[in-house]
Amino acid sequence: MKIDLTYKLTPKTVTDAGGNEKKTLTGHMGTHFDVMDKEFPLDYTELEGIVFDVSSVKDRDISVSDIDLSKAETGMFVAFYTGFVEEAGYGTARYHHEHPQLSDELINALLDRKICLIGIDFAGVRRGREHTPKDQYCAEKGVFIIENMCNLKDVVDLGGRFHAHTYPLNYSGMSGLPCRVVAEI
Repeated sequence: MKIDLTYKLTPKTVTDAGGNEKKTLTGHMGTHFDVMDKEFPLDYTELEGIVFDVSSVKDRDISVSDIDLSKAETGMFVAFYTGFVEEAGYGTARYHHEHPQLSDELINALLDRKICLIGIDFAGVRRGREHTPKDQYCAEKGVFIIENMCNLKDVVDLGGRFHAHTYPLNYSGMSGLPCRVVAEI
């Protein structure tokens, strides 16, 4: 069974997102990598993955204590289901500015485990001025963040484990790369 984890763009979502976040028109529209100034390794196109259900975490950062970190293995695609993309609506001002965040402790713990990709169903692992530096910090360690994913609940409902097929567009010199992500269960 295959599940598309890529947010489907429409003319309306493109207009809404462009009106609320300027960077959306430079590779940051819909589901995309924050690749920063690095190259996406082709070895990352097919990885084993896991989705953690953190949808019950509200009004605080998502932390190490919210997941079973031992399930995040070296070389994995680790995703977080919060339900925020469905709740706030992609492209809205709330979506871009009030989204959940991963704690610095959790991000560092994932980097220490040498995972490859972090997937989220919201606009960034950190908000505001912390967003870009945290993306760069992860990229410097060879870990890329895929933002604005959807349908992660479907993977959670099927046990949380999946084989990830991830294919970014072959752009160069951009901080964001639109991509398609498909979970194979």
